Amino acid sequence: MLGDAVFNRVKRSDHKNIAAINAFLRSNDLNIDTTVEVFITVTQGEQLVACGGIAENIIKCVAISPQMRGEGLALSLATELVNLAYERHHTQLFIYTKVQNEALFRQCGFYPIASVPGIVVLMENSPCRLKRYAAQLASERQPGDTIGSIVMNANPFTRGHQYLVREAAARCDWLHLFLVKENTSRFPYEDRRNLVLKGTEGITNLTVHEGSQYVISRATFPCYFIKEQGVVDDCYTEIDLKIFRQYLAPALGITHRFVGNEPFCAVTAKYNRDMRYWLETPALPSPPIDLVEIERLQYQGTAISASWVRKLLAAGDFHAAAPLVPKDTLYYLQDLQAQRRAKPIPQEFESAQSGEQ
Repeated sequence: MLGDAVFNRVKRSDHKNIAAINAFLRSNDLNIDTTVEVFITVTQGEQLVACGGIAENIIKCVAISPQMRGEGLALSLATELVNLAYERHHTQLFIYTKVQNEALFRQCGFYPIASVPGIVVLMENSPCRLKRYAAQLASERQPGDTIGSIVMNANPFTRGHQYLVREAAARCDWLHLFLVKENTSRFPYEDRRNLVLKGTEGITNLTVHEGSQYVISRATFPCYFIKEQGVVDDCYTEIDLKIFRQYLAPALGITHRFVGNEPFCAVTAKYNRDMRYWLETPALPSPPIDLVEIERLQYQGTAISASWVRKLLAAGDFHAAAPLVPKDTLYYLQDLQAQRRAKPIPQEFESAQSGEQ
């Protein structure tokens, strides 16, 4: 009975109870998410019968014992999770949950914004927030028949990124660039955005948009309860691109999306193929978007990538990293190095950037 259920809050530092939560989630075919800051658990006697967690403004890891379903416990747990999020000053909430929980969270004021049929649904606690964001984008709409878009992390901004933006802009009447806002990258969002703005100065048909939770964010990543990595990747791609195609692209009149080709990584190459499907398929009600793959800029026969730059930086090899980044990125990295009391970049390495504008 629900009357003898006890609700508790469990912090990540409570290793004993976290271990019990982990075991409970696994018994319900779920994975624990390491980003969860605090859990709410429900026990009867000594037995854990339900739990859910909060990671900033995202509700995760919701599980209820089969014998307790239909007892009103699910709604009580969901209400406790929402109240906890509000206490932590998060009012714009998302939940990524199994489709069978959609009706439950509708009762708590959540509304679906995208789903993978039969697997997961992404919901938020507003029926109009995404529409308001789309309306905000629409105010920045530009005229033209070919309206392009790029989504990038720029961690950090490289000459490869710069080349992609320039090539895409040359093929468009206008280009919209969305920068991933999540601060889970090595370099903070504000720094990345500043480097993108500096590295794209002079491109007159470009808008660099503020980051958004609706473009590649933790809210749209379901790994915390899907164990098969292939399914994770497919769901992530599908949810993210459905939001982009059905809400964001129509607001700006986007007709094309540009990406760099992937000659080395099979996973990224598959992502590009999946992206092409979800952007171009006639199965969705919104207008299709052409995916354009541009051959990546190479340096000494190797495609330039941010991961390559990060690897070189981790090894302290600024000599090798210098030709891979624009001058402003180089200066930024040099400043970081100076702050860490490392050896400054020799003057001759800056000459590799003399052709950048």
